[in-house]
Amino acid sequence: MMHMKLTHDYLQLPGLFYSELQPVPVQNPKMLVYNDALAEELGLSDDKDAQLLYFSGNAVPKEARPLAQAYSGHQFGYYTRLGDGRAVLIGEIEKDGALYDLQLKGAGRTPYSRGGDGRAAVAPMLREYLLSEAMHALGIPTTRSLAVVKTGETVLRQIPQEGAVLTRVAKSHLRVGTFQYAQEKGGNEAVRTLADYAIRRHKIPAGDNPLLSLFQYVADKQAELIAAWMRIGFIHGVMNTDNVSIAGETIDYGPCAFMDTYDENTVFSSIDRQGRYAYKNQPRIGQWNLARFAEALLGTQDEAEAQLPAYEKILTQYEKRYKEAYYTGMAAKIGIADPDASDRKRVDDLLAAMKKSGADYTNTFVALTRGETCTATQLSEWTEDWKKRLTAIGETKEAVFARMRANNPVVIPRNYAVELALAAAEKGDMAPFHKLLAQLTDPFCYDQPTDPLYTMPMPAQERQRYQTYCGT
Repeated sequence: MMHMKLTHDYLQLPGLFYSELQPVPVQNPKMLVYNDALAEELGLSDDKDAQLLYFSGNAVPKEARPLAQAYSGHQFGYYTRLGDGRAVLIGEIEKDGALYDLQLKGAGRTPYSRGGDGRAAVAPMLREYLLSEAMHALGIPTTRSLAVVKTGETVLRQIPQEGAVLTRVAKSHLRVGTFQYAQEKGGNEAVRTLADYAIRRHKIPAGDNPLLSLFQYVADKQAELIAAWMRIGFIHGVMNTDNVSIAGETIDYGPCAFMDTYDENTVFSSIDRQGRYAYKNQPRIGQWNLARFAEALLGTQDEAEAQLPAYEKILTQYEKRYKEAYYTGMAAKIGIADPDASDRKRVDDLLAAMKKSGADYTNTFVALTRGETCTATQLSEWTEDWKKRLTAIGETKEAVFARMRANNPVVIPRNYAVELALAAAEKGDMAPFHKLLAQLTDPFCYDQPTDPLYTMPMPAQERQRYQTYCGT
């Protein structure tokens, strides 16, 4: 039997933060996909029988003490009490001096299920696996996916679907919403206890003011993360405070998607009717979520009023930190290492030209990297100015284009390709999924042929009506 050396660090917190329970067994588990590389990183054995038992929830390691976490969150601006309604934390695995959560998603009902069945469907779980591993390959901080097991059971959604369990790996599942819950249920004392845990867990320098140090850490992580999303055209779709990771990882791949044709107003989520979480709004929503985090940390402390200016300063600095990270990354996409004010404008002008000409976001950068001629007048004019700037910088072409190749993926999870792979998987054919996964885990593949399916934008007619759903 597979041996897992699990710790149970989260159980050091007071009981209000979790409920201990066992995952609910499934009828007929079958492994759909297993991440051998990640398993090796985590030091897991290759015992296939044990993998199926543990990652379906039909058994747990003998030292495991499974639990579901409690948390709250602002969902589309409205506060509500939540929690792991279908996820069970099996324990933590130590790797290189850090702990990583091992969580089963779709493992059955919990005290936080709020009327749900606690289960998950095959397509959404495979979707999270595909997208999280693609994000990892792109160098974006993210939770990881270890396995997806088909349960042999039917889950009832809009239509009956096959059930599945996803095994997710994360630096932690602490969320801004966890701190909101702590303040609501346990007040300042619970918040301080949780903050001490987060600081120790993530090895955050505490300084003289631990709560403020934690806030600074999370604000910096979120600024960098959202800047990375924006650079690759990623739209999370549901940036509620319960989906903001304290560790700075992308988490909960519900209605997320990647932009094809550049339009800063792009939104895919079927439930985001007002465009709250549209592409262009992500940086601002990040700041709004941090303000809610500050409220939870400050709470009703006697010194809260005196502390407020320090938190407000960090919130103001967030915008500057975000812009620095964003424009530095965007400048690298056009080959510039140390951007100045003119380069920021150059980036903005490129995006304006892309929107005006209806250009594909990813493919425009790939074309620039390959030195291909842009036919659209707006892009052609921009390209001439850009070439003059590169000449003025004086770097070798080799250095410039090496930088561009490292920052401009050829392959992203194109919505069309993802949906085709998932549709095939639902019919029992995993070959398209594995083929797409192989391409997505090698996104900067300039020296080898790429299937056009993975580089073409979704057909215009499909794109106009494409929507994503919170299935994960």
